[in-house]
Amino acid sequence: MKIETGQGTIPLITLLGIWSISALNALPGLAVSPILGQMSTIFPHSSEFDIQLLSSLPSLLTIPFILLSGKLTERINNIVLLQVGLIIFALSGLLYMLSSRMWQLIAVSALLGIGSGMIVPLSTGLISRHFIGRYRTRQFGLSSAITNITLVTATVLTGYLAEINWHLPFIVYFFPVVSFFLSFYLKRDTISVAPVKVTVSGKIEVKRLVSLMLFYGLVTYLAVIVSFNLPFLMKEYHFDTGASGIIISLFYLAIMAPGFILNRVLSIFGSFTKCVSLLCMAGGMVLILLSGNEWILGLGAIFIGFGYGVMQP
Repeated sequence: MKIETGQGTIPLITLLGIWSISALNALPGLAVSPILGQMSTIFPHSSEFDIQLLSSLPSLLTIPFILLSGKLTERINNIVLLQVGLIIFALSGLLYMLSSRMWQLIAVSALLGIGSGMIVPLSTGLISRHFIGRYRTRQFGLSSAITNITLVTATVLTGYLAEINWHLPFIVYFFPVVSFFLSFYLKRDTISVAPVKVTVSGKIEVKRLVSLMLFYGLVTYLAVIVSFNLPFLMKEYHFDTGASGIIISLFYLAIMAPGFILNRVLSIFGSFTKCVSLLCMAGGMVLILLSGNEWILGLGAIFIGFGYGVMQP
């Protein structure tokens, strides 16, 4: 089966490889989220800072390695770099399973961030390389949706696995093994696909670029603090890890949904899209802050997720 790209076609197996990489983008820190509330019990001598570091370190280290990965692509084949990142990612999952001390978990979280940082820019780069025009826009929406479908499934899974044994949620970090095998089809396709010639005119609008980066940073921060801090809030309200996993899953489900109808959402709200998205996120925050009811918390997570889901792709 061939997939239309706007500049020809690619095999379905190549598209599956691209989608599998997209599914990994938000996995770092996911396995830790449902068990954050248990960490003080599992490791009674660990500080609050240690627990927060465990969840935030992967994302923190992802940032510099995204920049480094972009630089390395000038010298190293993209697919080779992708495969190295996937190996590091999967190795982190194995080391998580073997860790029994807090400092070991923190060290592995740093390794996970390195692997993730090498993968993230390549996932969007593969879409930009293979697709153009409306086909590219559609794939960015689908990529966002696929990322969050994986998160919904994995978050529910990790929530229930955490009730059995706190090591088991880290199983989700073995998913890169699938992407690694599919990457060989990407490598094969890369050889046969000719690059698209693009004529660039004018200069980059630095002020606009910085404003977009700051805006995306803001909405991402607002979304990330939900997944990082909701488990602690759920613990205060005496909910179990399963309930925490379900509410976080609703959050990612709400992020996922706009990806399937992104063009329609943009056509409905037009120039008010950013404003509507921010209002949804603000309303969700208010619901979470003012209520300890499980249903209200879920509704707040949905509002925040939808607002971010529109802006993410």
